[in-house]
Amino acid sequence: MLEIVFLGTGSGVPSKRRNPASIWLQYEDDAFLWDCGEGAQRQMMAARTSFMKISRIFITHWHADHWAGLIGLMQTMNMEGRKKDLHIYGPEAERFVGDLLDLDYWGPRFSVVPHNVPFEGSEFTPVYEDKRFTILSIPVKHSVPSVGYAFHERDVWNVDIRKAGKFGLRQGPLVGRLKRDGKVSVGGKTVTLEQVGYIKKGIHVAYTGDTEPCRNLEKLCQGADMLIHDATFLEEREDRMHGDVKAAARLARKCGVNELVLTHFSRRYTDIKPLRDEALKIFRNTRVAEDFMRIKLKKSNR
Repeated sequence: MLEIVFLGTGSGVPSKRRNPASIWLQYEDDAFLWDCGEGAQRQMMAARTSFMKISRIFITHWHADHWAGLIGLMQTMNMEGRKKDLHIYGPEAERFVGDLLDLDYWGPRFSVVPHNVPFEGSEFTPVYEDKRFTILSIPVKHSVPSVGYAFHERDVWNVDIRKAGKFGLRQGPLVGRLKRDGKVSVGGKTVTLEQVGYIKKGIHVAYTGDTEPCRNLEKLCQGADMLIHDATFLEEREDRMHGDVKAAARLARKCGVNELVLTHFSRRYTDIKPLRDEALKIFRNTRVAEDFMRIKLKKSNR
């Protein structure tokens, strides 16, 4: 299961209701952040999520409302006695993380490891992966080098016990071996996973960061269970290189997204309802993010 907590859903300047951009992701025992806006650590405390559990932070771009929380967060981690490495990903991460570490007289007592993420071209980059999932990045279109991220849980094979029973298979060690090896011998006959199994699709969540509509976004969110999209403005603003709610909704519809979550609202909108209403006209399964909103996603059979 993947749990998502919206720590900050505003853009630019904090407001009474909305902190700048930051999203908590927890998958089993792993905890990550997508962006780390000002005050993110306090938001984590209020949300009862442990910032000491964070192993990796993925910055979409180096506008301050997406990274300024790093300074206080690293200081607090240091004061709380953190020992394990903290990995920070983003365009030109080595440059910016190095500058942040130079702001203090003393560096942290733990290692901060920057990872540069490609911000040009049209290819996906697997920036972090293990046997359970992959986190991918792709360049997007903003006023500074910027990327979007996607969490892809790996698909798994499950065995349909009813089907397996027709071949003499029962729940037990043989089923485990079938899932591991792809085939087993039962009564002198070979039974394959394809004969008695089905694929359980992994969770796919895409996060745009800040971006105008672009082809890479379509690749990022194609078939996603959830698209978390920049909705800074109600209408397109060509001078700002941000998303708008109509573009987000059109993208979700075109790419077969299951659910659209709008976030990163300009503080000019004290009432978000008009933005939600415009998106709903185009894509019905749309919701508006609020600070501290929690969403839990599980593998589906679709």
